Amino acid sequence: MRRRLAASVLSAMTVAAPWSAQAQQPGPFPEGAGREIVAVACTQCHGAQPITQLRMNDVGWRRATFNMILRGAQIGPNDIEAAVNYLTANFGPGVAFPNQPKADVTLADGQGKALVEGACALCHGLDRVIAARRSRDQWAAMVDRMVEIGAPIAPEQMNEILSYLGTHYAPAAPAAVR
Repeated sequence: MRRRLAASVLSAMTVAAPWSAQAQQPGPFPEGAGREIVAVACTQCHGAQPITQLRMNDVGWRRATFNMILRGAQIGPNDIEAAVNYLTANFGPGVAFPNQPKADVTLADGQGKALVEGACALCHGLDRVIAARRSRDQWAAMVDRMVEIGAPIAPEQMNEILSYLGTHYAPAAPAAVR
């Protein structure tokens, strides 16, 4: 009888221990409706960092959610909207990155600088812009992707942004002022 009782207690402790430890540690996902769906479904295959380091609008998060469902993420049809809304509210454009100091970066002067600062810095640090050296065509592909996931760039601003990036941040361009 005592052995059964001891085995039952040990079994209960083994099952409850991970939940207890998990509840005591703050997770990378902020509180909110849809948090549990995202935390459970997304971390089955990868850590939280790929999610917490992105900044996409609802169209971008919806596309990413459907992509992950096609790869096996266990999100039911009735949970998709809650997951997308949660991701957009907590990891959308303009939401600060947790525990990351802002890099002090000054872009090179030129026409288009203000547009790049306004559009790019909304979702990530400008250090990512100056670290990348791309041709104008490569910048065009990158900026198109950013627009797809939520960068607020109007079609009439695209040429000015690409000219600026292609001039100042091309493979052989001089380094930015810091």
